[in-house]
Order: sequence, then structure tokens, then C-alpha cells
Amino acid sequence: MSILDKVNSPEDVKDLGNAELDGLCEELRDFLVQNVAKTGGHLASNLGVVEITVALHRVFDTSKDRLVFDVGHQSYVHKALTGRKSEFSTLRQFGGLSGFPKPSESIHDAFIAGHASNSISVALGMAQARTLSRGEYSVIALIGDGALTGGLAFEGLSNAGESGEQLIIILNDNGMSIKPNVGGIARYLSRLRMKPSYASFKKGYRRFMEILPGGKYIYNFLHGIKTALKEAILNCSMFEEMGLQYSGPVDGHNVDRIVEALEWAKRQNEPAVIHVLTQKGKGYEFSEKEPDKYHGVRPFDYQKGVASESDRSFSSAFGDELTKIAIHDPRICAITAAMTDGTGLADFALKYPDRFFDVGIAEGHGASMAAGMATRGAVAVFAVYSSFLQRSYDMLLHDIALSNVHVVLAVDRAGLVPGDGETHQGIFDVAYLRSIPDMTILAPSNYAELRDMLRLATDSIIGPVAIRYPRGTEGAYKAGGTQATVRLREGSDFTLVTYGININTAIEAAQILSQEGIEVELIKLGRISPIDIDPIVESVKKTKRLLVLEECVERGSVGEGLVTALAKDFTAYFPKKLILKNTGERFIPCGDVSDLRKLCGIDTESVCASIRDGIRDDMANEMVNEKSKTMNDERSKGIRESRSIRQRNG
Repeated sequence: MSILDKVNSPEDVKDLGNAELDGLCEELRDFLVQNVAKTGGHLASNLGVVEITVALHRVFDTSKDRLVFDVGHQSYVHKALTGRKSEFSTLRQFGGLSGFPKPSESIHDAFIAGHASNSISVALGMAQARTLSRGEYSVIALIGDGALTGGLAFEGLSNAGESGEQLIIILNDNGMSIKPNVGGIARYLSRLRMKPSYASFKKGYRRFMEILPGGKYIYNFLHGIKTALKEAILNCSMFEEMGLQYSGPVDGHNVDRIVEALEWAKRQNEPAVIHVLTQKGKGYEFSEKEPDKYHGVRPFDYQKGVASESDRSFSSAFGDELTKIAIHDPRICAITAAMTDGTGLADFALKYPDRFFDVGIAEGHGASMAAGMATRGAVAVFAVYSSFLQRSYDMLLHDIALSNVHVVLAVDRAGLVPGDGETHQGIFDVAYLRSIPDMTILAPSNYAELRDMLRLATDSIIGPVAIRYPRGTEGAYKAGGTQATVRLREGSDFTLVTYGININTAIEAAQILSQEGIEVELIKLGRISPIDIDPIVESVKKTKRLLVLEECVERGSVGEGLVTALAKDFTAYFPKKLILKNTGERFIPCGDVSDLRKLCGIDTESVCASIRDGIRDDMANEMVNEKSKTMNDERSKGIRESRSIRQRNG
């Protein structure tokens, strides 16, 4: 029996002998590689935290102690050690094991994670609640150096230091988020990595003070000397200056050293930072060489490594076109938040390094910086995932829209996103962007439209503009253009309005229904704010029925906006049958997009069924109304006849 076979709970980890730990870590890495190769997922980040996770479960009881992951895509080892090994075949699948911590999944998952930089704030809140309730448990935040570039992390650090709460912060420092980290904090941590002598000095100094008679007095007296030595060795003391005890750097692939550091932090009656150095992708040859490539992977042959993926996607089409536009327009600048490859900007970064800005995991800063650039004549294009852009809402309102500056938001991963689940679905941007005054929102349906709309957005539109497009590839519909509204199909029975990639579902549904004798009038929106409503009104006037199909939550959706406009300004033409097909008012779990579309009822079959039901309901209502009218007519006729008879007999 392998060592991993014996581990089915955290207690089993504690029962292992020290000599078995290296073997367990090796088997965990094999387990991760073989399972993630089948399902896809976040690989390199998990390979890097194997020893940290094993050490955590040697020291703490995560059913009681609270372990808060930052981002959370490094939680696979934790899941495997807390009784979920057998579920890894369902990882990131519909109805299966989440790729992120999820309290509803296990008592060992303390908090939902999926976005960066919040772990310290969340953990501090837990620690403060523990103090108020006089609880007896530890609180640990595990944050990477990439997430530490986010401003929220520093807000948490500052408050944690001031609070004095017993709190353990593990800084997993691998020099990367997805790509190598950027910015001042990355340079600072690089200097710490280069000074392990500081950690040895500090440990020896503390031990000496503990055994020396009058050590506390001498410790206070020599505090200035310690500080001076620290400055001479490190040149910086950020964590301790913020009121946090600091230990490290610690070898992040030595379980014994990490356990020792965790035990030290557990004894502190104040907030402490353990700085752990790890290698992202460790233990798997391919990921060690290219950790960024193995950050998030699709299913692959683990013996051969990840195959090169096709570069044909909405992201690559955006990046290619922006690079071409920049050749002739020196005002064009590109901004990303640690997503150079993901947003298709790798080639732009190589060709125009002086016009490319990676701000790290700091979307709010990226939006404000874009606003500042725009005030001085630059055309700033901020490429960012939909689910991450929502962290910039205040900056979109205050810094961009209020000043009506020309900033272009390239909103990637808009709509349903496979695999990553609730935290990564791009289903809220329609609502929050449409709520912003003077924000133009374009919704290309394919690569050609994306290219055309990007040129329109950078060159012709005044004020803020967002272009939203999905993850992945285009569908069968290939026509380009920048029209706000296009009638793609004439019909007399139902008006179907949609936009973006959903046009392919709408076309397919209209074709199926046409074979059944139901003629759908199909209207595609290229611009979803402001909406060109007149063509829709004209169509509804004819069909009397309206279905709006979209991949976003209902509240704040285009469909809801159309209903409001029709009820307010076009009451006479309000449809007798109205259907809004969207993701509803809920968070959407992980799964393939096809599964999620069925779940939400926005797949082709569901659209056809809704239109059939809508017509059937209308016909039934008409029959009821006709019968009621006939009965009323007969009743009225009878009343008139009775009145006439009474008058004659009167």
C-alpha cells in the first residue's frame, strides 16, 4: 500500500512518521499530475504548495482551525488530504468537485475563494470574531506573492498589524502569479529571498534572549541594535514595521522546516508572517520548465505534456487587432492585470514594451491609471476578465465615467465560463456596466465583428466604451460590422433578440422552428448600451411576441431594459407574450458551457421549447378569450331580448 493510500483524513497525516513525509509529497505530486491531466485545472500552483499543505495538516486541525486560501486554485492538495481523493475524477465537472475552496463541500474549507488578495482581511475578521467569542482555534491565511500585489492585501496587513490579533499569514513566495510578478513588492521579496542569513540571525537571537537572565529587559534595550542590524542586512522591514512578527525565508519544500515555523507562529500571541520560498510547478518536469503554461491546463497526456493550444480565440483576435491598430496610432496603450497571455496581449507586449503596462493583480489601479492616461491624450485599452473587472466598479464610475474620458475596456471571458465555477462566471458585467452613465457597450458575435468594433472603439467613440466577448472560439455566424441593430431573419410569429455568441443558438433555433411552421424574426444587437430600440418595437408591433436571449443575470440585463423601455415609452406595442431567457438570479456552478447553458435554459432546445410554449399559451388564451367573448355576447344578447320582451309586455 502506498503512503497516500493510507491518508484519508488530516488525522492520517498527523499519524505518519517523519520518514514518510517526503514519500507522501512525491505521491501527492503524481496524484495531482495524473488527475489534472484527465480533467484539466490548476496544476503548477498546486505542485508548488504540496509541502506547505502537508505541514499545515501536521500542525493544525482544519475542521476547527480556519485555513483561508487566497485565490484558492492551490487548494487541490488540501482537498486530497481532507477526504476528497476519490472525487478528483469529477474535478471542475458539472456537479463535481469544485476547483476552489467551498464550505458547502467540506467542513475543512473555511471560506469561498476564487479572486485574489482578500485572504488576510477575511482571516483577520475570523480572528476578531474568535476573540469576541473567546474561541480556541487558530486562523491561517495562505497568500501568494502574486496576490500580495493587490491593494486589498496591504489594507489587510496594515489592519492586522494594528489589531494585535493572533493570526498566521503564510506568504507563499514563488516569484509568480501566473507570469513572473511585477512591481515594487516583487523586488522587495526578491531581496528577502537573497538574505536567508537574516532568518538565521533572528532565530538565534531570540533563543539567546529567552535563556539569558533578564532577557526581556536586555531584549528591549537591544531592540535598536537589532533594528540597525536588520536594516544593514535587509535594507527593509516592511512586515515588522506594520506590526507583524516575521519569520523566514523558509524552504517551502522542506516539511520539517515549515512545521517548525508554523509551531513558532502558533506560539505567538500576535499576528505573524511566515515567508516561504517555493517553486511553482515543482516535481513535474514540464511544469518546472514552463510554470506559466501549466498554471491552468486543459486535459492532456501527462507523459507528453500539454500540447500547444490553438491561438484562435476571441482573446487572440483582440490582441492581434490591437497590435495592428497600434502600428498606425501611437496613442494606443495596453493595460492588463497579470493576464498578459490570457488576454491575448503577449505579442503587443513584445512589439510595444513602452506602451504595454502590466499592473499586477490590481484591477482597480488599472482602471484609474487608464483614466489618468486618457486625460493626457493616450488611448488606454484595459484588457481584463469580466469577473475581475467587477472589482473596479468604483473606479469605472468615479475615475472614468464621471470625467467621461475615452477608456476602452476589453472585457474578456464575458458570459458563461467553463470549469472555474461561481467565482469566475462573467455574468454580471452587463448589469454593472449598463448601470454606468454614458458607457457604450459593444457585443461582437465573432472575430470579424470584434476587429471592426475594436477599431470603432479606439478611433470613433467618445467617452468610455466596453467591448465584451466570451472565452473560446467563434461559432458559425461570421459576418462582420459595427451596426447597433441588425435584422437577420424576417418572421411573423415571434421576435427573438440576442447578442454576442448567442446569435448562433438563436439562428439554429429559428431554423428548427421554421421547419415546424413557426417563423421567428431574429434581431441581433451589436450595441447593448445604449440600445437602438426602434427596430425592436417595429418587430414586436408585427409579431406581438418577444423573447430576449442572453448570457447574464436577469437583473440589469438587456431584456429587463427592453421591458422597461417598452412599458414606459411604447405601451401600445407591449408584447402579449414576453420571455426573458438568461442565467436567472443565481450563481452558476462549474461545468462545461453546454451543461451550464442547459442548466440556465438558454440552449437551443430550451429556446425552441419556450417559443413553442409561448405560441401555444397565446393560442389557448385566444381560445379562452374568444369563448369568453362569445359567452358575453350571448349573455348581452339574452339581456337585450329579455329587456325587449318586458318592454313589449309592459
